Amino acid sequence: MNEYSDVQRKKDFDYFLSQYDSIYDKYGECFVAIRNEQIVGVFKSEKQALDITSSEFGYGNFIVQKCNGNETGYTNYITSFQLIKI
Repeated sequence: MNEYSDVQRKKDFDYFLSQYDSIYDKYGECFVAIRNEQIVGVFKSEKQALDITSSEFGYGNFIVQKCNGNETGYTNYITSFQLIKI
């Protein structure tokens, strides 16, 4: 598996920001898993997003963002990388 770098995490976060309104319009309030500037899953809970996406890509290899229609959805940054030491 290719290394998922901090640069890619930033690109994925920027992708999320650029697509925020369309994601919310399409899915409503949700948690979105993103990897390599692609949505790889849409979930109802953060736990579900982390559990399911990590089973496919492994922890630390994607980001999960809350999409709730306002700026609090993108001021809380969640990465699977942070969970490695939990």
